[in-house]
Amino acid sequence: MNMSRVKPVGGAAAAPAERKISKAGKKKAKAPSLVDFIEGRDFTGAVTLLEFEKSMNKRSAESDLWLAYSYFHLTEYRKALDIYLRLSQADAELGQRLLSNVAACQFFLGNYTEAQDTALSAPDTALKHRILFHVAGKKNEDETRERHQQLADIVEDQLSLAAIHYLRGHHQEAIDVYKRLLMQKGRDFLAIHVYVALCYYKLDYYDVSGQVLNSYLQVHRDSAIATNLKACGYYRLCHGKAAEAEIKALQETSSPSFKFAKDLLEHNLVVFRGGQGALQVLPPLVGTIPEARLNLVIYYLKQEDFQSAYDLIKDSEPSTPSLTVGTRRTTRLLEYVLKGVAHAALGQDLGSRDILRVAQQYFQLVGGSASECDTIPGRQCMASCYFLMKQFSDVLVYLTSVKTYFYNDDSFNFNFGQAKASVGQFKEAEEYFLSVQSEKIKADHIYVTWLARCYIMNQKPSFAWDLYMKMETSSESFSLLLHIANDCYKTGQFYYSAKAFDVLEKIDNSPEHWEGKRGACIGVFQMIIANRETRDTLKEIIRMLRQTVNPQVDYIIRIMARWAKANVVPIDDLE
Repeated sequence: MNMSRVKPVGGAAAAPAERKISKAGKKKAKAPSLVDFIEGRDFTGAVTLLEFEKSMNKRSAESDLWLAYSYFHLTEYRKALDIYLRLSQADAELGQRLLSNVAACQFFLGNYTEAQDTALSAPDTALKHRILFHVAGKKNEDETRERHQQLADIVEDQLSLAAIHYLRGHHQEAIDVYKRLLMQKGRDFLAIHVYVALCYYKLDYYDVSGQVLNSYLQVHRDSAIATNLKACGYYRLCHGKAAEAEIKALQETSSPSFKFAKDLLEHNLVVFRGGQGALQVLPPLVGTIPEARLNLVIYYLKQEDFQSAYDLIKDSEPSTPSLTVGTRRTTRLLEYVLKGVAHAALGQDLGSRDILRVAQQYFQLVGGSASECDTIPGRQCMASCYFLMKQFSDVLVYLTSVKTYFYNDDSFNFNFGQAKASVGQFKEAEEYFLSVQSEKIKADHIYVTWLARCYIMNQKPSFAWDLYMKMETSSESFSLLLHIANDCYKTGQFYYSAKAFDVLEKIDNSPEHWEGKRGACIGVFQMIIANRETRDTLKEIIRMLRQTVNPQVDYIIRIMARWAKANVVPIDDLE
């Protein structure tokens, strides 16, 4: 939002103060005057000077106006508002002229209804119309169009128009307004380059954003906003270390009194460092910086603290109510996606179908929206929705359409492999599983189970058995044994089925395990007779059977021994 920031109050009210300050500056050339601070945009210095003068009983309405002006530019809107309200109570005529200033403070404090009511009572000025335009942009689409008609072809109004375009995701329209202003007054409004760079950043043109920024940073090297944006560009184009170096350089050159954008910079440093220090920095910023909540949720998800991620985001409402073209797309999209991911993660962890159903709805909301259905995040969300619905053919449709963008992404390959295996495409599924490099994923029980199934379905049961042999005894290894035993049995790979059922029987001597072992051993015997299994295997099968105490064992072994004797298969050492 661009308010009039040249003078604290419209008209000639501030001019005498400037003349008095200028005279004081001439008398004391060494000490910086208020004008020096204001023109140098050192509002911390201006506040310090004005507060000192106030303590020395050098207080006046004009000095209070400058103090409020300085607080406003330091984003201390509450302090600025308190001063304006106090001055209004002391002088009704001045208070009427200050209504627009009061409304501006209320707007930045998020009190949009109060800001609107105050601005409507203010004198008819350009600042009043800008405030009402911005309030309408927060509340009502139709009123925004109506207020748009009241804007004039002046710099401040056009900057406000560009700001609304930016907030609604119309970044190219905002760029067009900014470029027109640069052509008219480029030298006088160098900071517009920062706005243009920010728009290009939002359009993912990070290299162009950096080039546009340079023209401003050459003059204002200590600009926190510009340096932060440059660092964000480095983060997108290079890596976090390059981005962190930019922020550190700014912090080192800033004075101890430098506070502007401090929270923003600390927040971004956490992101640049991959989440390091997240629990110390981000929680106090939740509610202040919109992205702080989202990045804290991401941190919890990466730490597999699904309950904390869920608790943090479950009741938060996305910044806009719907996913339509022309709203704050990036942050809003991330909010919906994270709500879906947090619900899906916790739902799977707790086995809650209700929570998973909510996750499915969020994914469908994003993937089915007109603005996102043909984007990569939108298609990923639809794939996630169908994944939760177990409609894996539809999952493959969406994942196949974006797979070229995730060639080396382990999470994508893991999910793609699961979808392939779920529809019976085990050969391709095996390839995707084996392309995963993450040791964390490869140690996951779901990954191991799916890979073992692919090996079995691709006639590689020995590889599946090797996966089991590498595991320590646990409930997960027992589950894998069950899968190997049953899958091998179903596919006629009876030898490894018999081995798995033999171990299962030793762990849990249940009738089901004996029946599976018996059937698998007889299956191996049949394959030996049909010359589809080596005859040497018969010895091991008989040894497995003899380890079971069951009256059926002797009968089965006698039949096998009789066939072995007739076909000259040596099993004497087992008798």
